[in-house]
Amino acid sequence: MKNGNSIAETRVRWAMFSRTLRPLDHSFFLFGPRGTGKSTWVEAALPGALRIDLLRESTYLELLGHADRLEAMADGAGATTLVVDEVQRLPSLLDEVHRLIEGRGFRFALTGSSARKLRRAGTNLLAGRARTLQMHPFTPTELGDAFQLPHAVRYGLLPTVWTVEDPERYLAAYVGTYLREELMQEALVRNLGSFNRFLQTASLSQGQTLNVQAVASECAIPRKTAESHFGLLEDLLLAVRLPQFRRRAARGLTAHPKFFYFDVGVFRALRPRGPLDSDAEIEGAALETLVFQVMRAECANRELGYELFSWRTASGAEVDLVAYGPRGLHAVEVKRSSRFAEKDLASLRLFAEDYPEGQGLLLYGGTQRYRFGNIDVVPMAEGLVGLGDRLAGLPAAG
Repeated sequence: MKNGNSIAETRVRWAMFSRTLRPLDHSFFLFGPRGTGKSTWVEAALPGALRIDLLRESTYLELLGHADRLEAMADGAGATTLVVDEVQRLPSLLDEVHRLIEGRGFRFALTGSSARKLRRAGTNLLAGRARTLQMHPFTPTELGDAFQLPHAVRYGLLPTVWTVEDPERYLAAYVGTYLREELMQEALVRNLGSFNRFLQTASLSQGQTLNVQAVASECAIPRKTAESHFGLLEDLLLAVRLPQFRRRAARGLTAHPKFFYFDVGVFRALRPRGPLDSDAEIEGAALETLVFQVMRAECANRELGYELFSWRTASGAEVDLVAYGPRGLHAVEVKRSSRFAEKDLASLRLFAEDYPEGQGLLLYGGTQRYRFGNIDVVPMAEGLVGLGDRLAGLPAAG
């Protein structure tokens, strides 16, 4: 996309891709990081709805202290379905939303980049009268024929990186501007320079067991501050700490979680690079991040009910990702190499000794498929495209 093109034109390009997430037939919250396409999706999913954009300062000021005007706005437009964008900017509005749902049967789609401010304000998220959905970046299934593994590994799956001519510049702006705006808007960080150093240092832990004290020491900040920063990233849906899978544990396991930024492109934009940084290390973390975010998105979009974990023994054997839920147990290993050797199955086989009910999947950089008992070895791009169906228990394509 050329720099002169408008946001509306960008949304038209995004609309070419069909999102897997489906709207509910009643009111709902839709949370997700900035740039994941929440507003675009809602506009397509709820055509004709009245949109209230709280990022627009005039709209925000009109409703600030005058929440009852929301009803007048709806009546003026003859609308009973309303979209309220960035609802966390005005938590008090939810009392009026609650009244309109109960008293007039209105349907609301309430979008935001975080529920943190709503909870801090004591808001009860409509007492269960609105379910919560989460918007993730694209998945390979949603991109269809446009999906290219090298592009995804380098730039991630945020919608805009698939429509702009310079995705690297967009990602630099995303981490340099959007994240700062988010933090400043909620007045959550006093020293942005220090926090930026923390963001970069945290990226060194991408896809690895997290040592909060080590990050704190590297940033020269107290451990309590580092812990607070990690909690902030999670509250803003920008990062995840993945717990260890410990169900029916048969051997000693590490207790520390694994850390991931939510999108591989954001991770790579934050990751420092220099002569001491290994390309192989960065590529390996990027591939694992890509698999993690696709698993996470497919589970949420299709409402599969899985929880995601990692698995690492005290002796150092590790399975990168584990999905556990009512549909089954899946263990996933990610290998960058284009050649497959049976020794690459060692961790999956160890996991299978403890959990014979599980299904194993090794994704690698080669082109040939293999099957060893309950373990499938699948080329990376093919495996990513079919990951949602696999988790859903549907037959594999091909």
